[in-house]
Amino acid sequence: MSKEAQMRAAINQKLIEMGERERLKELLRAKLVECGWRDQLKAHCKDVIREKGLEHVTVEDLVTEITPKGRALVPDSVKKELLQRIRAFLAQHSAL
Repeated sequence: MSKEAQMRAAINQKLIEMGERERLKELLRAKLVECGWRDQLKAHCKDVIREKGLEHVTVEDLVTEITPKGRALVPDSVKKELLQRIRAFLAQHSAL
């Protein structure tokens, strides 16, 4: 395992142990709903299903189709806020 992968694993483990990961997930959910991301992605899913036909779309197909757009639609402000919170958490718990 690379040094970077080890560091990611250690940070993720610390976030989980301290309950911060769940708090960050809840914050992310709230921010995405607030900015309309969820509604945009829902509309995109409906478009894909209409385009391909309900009988011809599997959940896996839908996930593959919408994932790139979903990632692209996340506002930079939301990404920055999450990154800032993670950095603050790491600074506060720098005994990794």
